Amino acid sequence: MTHAIAAGRLNPATWPLSVKVPLLVAVLMFAVSAVITNRVLARLQDNQEQHLQQLASAYLDGLSASLIPSVFREDVWEVFDALDRSRERYKGLNVRWTIVTNAEGKILAASDPTKFPSDTLAEETTLEHFVEGKEAILDEAKATAFLVRSLPYQGREIGKIYAEADIGLLLQERSDVFRTLSLTNLLLTVLLAIVGYLAVLRMIRPVRIMSLHLDQASQGKIELIPDSIVMRQSSEFRRLFGRYNVLSQAVNEREFLASQLAEEEKVASLGRLASGMAHEINNPLGGMFNALDALKKHGTREQVRGTSIRLLEHGLTGIRDLVRSTLASYRADPRPRDLTFADLDDLRLLVKPEAKNKKLRLEWKNEIEKAVHLPAVPVRDAVLNLLLNACTSSKEEGKVKFHARVESGILIADVSDQGNGLPAHIQEYLERDGAGSVPLDKRSGLGLWIVKRLCDEMNGKLTVVMSGASGTTIRLTVRPKTVELVHAA
Repeated sequence: MTHAIAAGRLNPATWPLSVKVPLLVAVLMFAVSAVITNRVLARLQDNQEQHLQQLASAYLDGLSASLIPSVFREDVWEVFDALDRSRERYKGLNVRWTIVTNAEGKILAASDPTKFPSDTLAEETTLEHFVEGKEAILDEAKATAFLVRSLPYQGREIGKIYAEADIGLLLQERSDVFRTLSLTNLLLTVLLAIVGYLAVLRMIRPVRIMSLHLDQASQGKIELIPDSIVMRQSSEFRRLFGRYNVLSQAVNEREFLASQLAEEEKVASLGRLASGMAHEINNPLGGMFNALDALKKHGTREQVRGTSIRLLEHGLTGIRDLVRSTLASYRADPRPRDLTFADLDDLRLLVKPEAKNKKLRLEWKNEIEKAVHLPAVPVRDAVLNLLLNACTSSKEEGKVKFHARVESGILIADVSDQGNGLPAHIQEYLERDGAGSVPLDKRSGLGLWIVKRLCDEMNGKLTVVMSGASGTTIRLTVRPKTVELVHAA
């Protein structure tokens, strides 16, 4: 996990825009500065070499002009005198030493007689750096320029001039220019990167505002962007924020309408249940009153008394079971409790009045043997809404089936009706993930919408396996801590 996070941070594609843009500016600036520095140094090097060639040519020209007569006569003292005069005249060349040889290669004179004695042959190690045909050879590694010039007289060579010059100052100048350019470009790159970072932060501030409001919207009610913030933005973001506010108002209104519709559906469902319950309670009450009348008139007769008591017990038991089932469905539990056999079996009493109104037959099969570690109230609510929806969808004198069982710790409850099947748009709605926050487009579909919302809240889903003229089957699959609703027909 740690390695994955570190790898993600090293991936430039995951970096924020406020980092990528300044970094791109810095890289481009560095590339441009590198090209400019290279061109400046190359031009400086060419100028330095050209200047050195010109200075070396001037030095050799002047020196050879004064030396040719002396070398022809092999006048050593005149050669020494010419070398001394040239030293003062060409200080800018920074010559370390100069030697003059005759046609046989012997040294006539040198600017450093102790190092290069007269009437000796110049050592090969001294002359190995000089190249015939090239008057000036630059060796940057040794910071040295090697100069050579032949001394011609009447078509023949009477001697040569060898000189070694220090070019350290030229190289130092080049190094100083390189450091100055590099430092300047570095400072400009850093400055532009900082300016780019601040500029990008300012430019993406509206995006961050929008992102913040979207994050808040995912956690609850959508908040509008204040007009004071909208009016400070550029025209593009002003339009974007305005459209976002319009969308937010529409979503909030839709959510408000959805909550109202949900409350109305609950009231309608409660009304239907209350009407049915009143009918179910009135029936045993009528029998009980009849039993009381019989006891008043014929209470002395043992047979009448026994029959009346049984009728009273039966009626009171029915009323007690109906009240208990209603309390189990609509009383809020302080803590979630496990689902039991009675939680689902009691729903038959709540659905029975609705089934009687349409003369429906209830086929009930509850195979739950022990408590299941599932939230009882949400599961009861989902099953009850499915049963009521099945009763509404079924034709008169039809049949509604319920079958509940547990397989591998998973609750599976099937609810079947004999209606005309589900429309395509409702089927698509039930199968779409996360659709429970949006009500159906038809008022009659709010029962399924409530089921879908319960399903989404418990991380489940609805799937229509089959739906047709023969009816629809709803399969409720509930896993521990997860509820999945599969609508199969």
